Amino acid sequence: MTDRKPKKSQPKVKRESKEQEEKHKQEISAGEKVTEADIKNEGPKVEVPEGWVPRTDLGRAVFDGRITDIDQIFKEGYKIAESEIVDTLFPNLENEIIMIGGTSGKGGGIRRTISRRTTRMHKSGRRFRVSVMVVVGNRDGYLGIGIASGPPNMHRGVINKALHKAKLNIIPITRGCGSWECGCGSTHSIPIKTVGKTGSVSVYLMPAPKGIGLCCSAEMKKVMRLAGITDIWVKTRGHSQTRYNFAKAVFNAIKKVNTIRMTETQMKKIGACMGKVE
Repeated sequence: MTDRKPKKSQPKVKRESKEQEEKHKQEISAGEKVTEADIKNEGPKVEVPEGWVPRTDLGRAVFDGRITDIDQIFKEGYKIAESEIVDTLFPNLENEIIMIGGTSGKGGGIRRTISRRTTRMHKSGRRFRVSVMVVVGNRDGYLGIGIASGPPNMHRGVINKALHKAKLNIIPITRGCGSWECGCGSTHSIPIKTVGKTGSVSVYLMPAPKGIGLCCSAEMKKVMRLAGITDIWVKTRGHSQTRYNFAKAVFNAIKKVNTIRMTETQMKKIGACMGKVE
């Protein structure tokens, strides 16, 4: 048996009384003065969704408040892998469901539905699946589109899945006033003519002057409004009744504007601005 060394008794610390604690706090507050620069460096407070446990480094940075603006993410080239990041940085984000499906009626018309149903033949019979398209945006220069599919009995889950994908695909878009008839320099339209293609559908987007409005179909107006575009001309080629390809072609056309290079004088002349207007 080894002899155990006796433990050294720790010295007792005297606790300060309440009066002494209050005096100590007053001395600290009097000595530390908060300047205006300290207040500016604090930055805006971001509300985090309840129950969110971030799983990526980007998510932890947003959760801790180190990133408070989504433009920081796009400048650094990070990839958004959690939809809660978008929910945190865009508390006023809106979403719309594109009616890509339809059922034939007695008179030959088509009754539009929010989901498109497809069928495949199996040895046990027909198997059905539904697909949904959701568009998200803040009406001020940010847009995202998401497509998801699943079994027909999980319709609500498919919509939530498409909404989740749309938040992950959100991008800043470039707006401006590229119409020679206007030249106001605001961000009510797009700066230049662009084209997007998906399948057999080709969509040509052309800048329009103020007051023209959205010269496109009702479903495409949802996309333009969420992007923050109020005046535009649209021309299509191909089978544009296929709204699935039509909506994707419009998104590709808007996305292509970001890749076009312009000089600073050209950007000032047409009022080109990517993302939100400061």
